[in-house]
Amino acid sequence: MATDPLTILDRTEGLRRPLIIMAFAGWNDAAESATAAARYLGQLWPSRPLASIDAEEFYHFGMSRPYVRFKAGSRTEREITWPATEFSLAQPPTVDRDIIVGVAVEPHLKWRTYCDAILRLGRACSTSLVLTLGALLAEVPHTRPVRLNGSSYDPEVSARLGLRPTRYEGPTGIVGVLNTTCRERDIPTAALWANVPHYISGIENPKASMALVRRVLALINAEADLSDLEESTRQFEQNLEEIVSQNAKIAEYVKKLERKKPEAEDEVAEPKDELPPSGDLVAEIEQFLRQQRPDAT
Repeated sequence: MATDPLTILDRTEGLRRPLIIMAFAGWNDAAESATAAARYLGQLWPSRPLASIDAEEFYHFGMSRPYVRFKAGSRTEREITWPATEFSLAQPPTVDRDIIVGVAVEPHLKWRTYCDAILRLGRACSTSLVLTLGALLAEVPHTRPVRLNGSSYDPEVSARLGLRPTRYEGPTGIVGVLNTTCRERDIPTAALWANVPHYISGIENPKASMALVRRVLALINAEADLSDLEESTRQFEQNLEEIVSQNAKIAEYVKKLERKKPEAEDEVAEPKDELPPSGDLVAEIEQFLRQQRPDAT
């Protein structure tokens, strides 16, 4: 018999205008910026498990493999951790709404059924908004503030998020499908995307994550201590400047991007002949970071 993939672990009644925040690893998550931002938001306040979506129907386990590990306190007995979509609930004491955060790998199968499970959770919680976080590769320089764009069918939400409508048309991921499904089911929804420099796509980008986190905090009128994320961003930018200063070709390319008009930056990057291979820069950054560590003895 078919089983319901959605499991609700805690009470959903009486929540305060809950906001569901979702991010997906994979195609929608350049430089892991969106999932890192969602996880960070989920850890800003004390939280507890709220719900989960079982992976069996939605994942190709040859592509997203489960992990095997020893059980806690045992060196002989193993357990398997399967891919899953897990939702946590935070109830910030200084904010007049509750925050539900869901993070997962983009599913491979049955996207409509998967989105339906998310929407059933939203209805059970009487959610006021489903907000998806994403990050795309764009022809933007790392030296500028992170550009955010997105969409919402609610003009008030668009204004509060400061959304600049995207002109993108083309293939979409689970984020696009989820937003469209919410609109078709009359559930308020918005998508917030960070533009990530395509030439440093192979490393985590805390600067983009921080931009997403700050915009979400502004939406819910919340303040939080982001000093650890700010420090990660400062170190990230310092390392990049050090590397770029040592590579004339990459430095010239960054200057080209800086000369572009801002309105031309929001499109997904396409390979260009003059583009330095991103792998070269990533390798240089990794080498630089290794050089900063104390010598092993």
